[in-house]
Amino acid sequence: MAVDVERMYRAYGPMVLRRCRRLLRDQEKSLDAMHDVFVEILRREQRLEDRGLASLLLQTATHVCLNRLRSERRHPEDRDDALLLAIAAEADGGPEHGVAVQRIFQRLFHDAVPSTRVMAVLHHVDGLTLEQVASEVGLSVSGVRKRLRGLKERLAQLEEQRDG
Repeated sequence: MAVDVERMYRAYGPMVLRRCRRLLRDQEKSLDAMHDVFVEILRREQRLEDRGLASLLLQTATHVCLNRLRSERRHPEDRDDALLLAIAAEADGGPEHGVAVQRIFQRLFHDAVPSTRVMAVLHHVDGLTLEQVASEVGLSVSGVRKRLRGLKERLAQLEEQRDG
């Protein structure tokens, strides 16, 4: 049975918008991203079941927002935006530090499975427990723990390389 997307929009729209705001930190971009989430849901409407919708919407919103951020980094609107995006990553450290942080994140996630980035956002940004993250991404708690531990180890290696 297909889901009622209009009802989903009314019920879950504010939650999706909060997720988008948290990740994008821009009201206008967040509204656009929220609408893209529901467009994506409309595309899959006939295949969806009326259960676990909040999790599906949060995961879709995370993917949409991360894709937008990735796209902005690749194609900034003007050349000054690239620097602003880098500075935004680490406001207190100055432009050089922000660029360094961006490079570390690019190297950290370069070979990572896309869902690993989603897991990192859910756990470290949104504050979800490992159990909640596992439920969101459809993996076991030990699978999530293993991926996040691998990410943490990779980050430590990158920091050692940077400092050494």
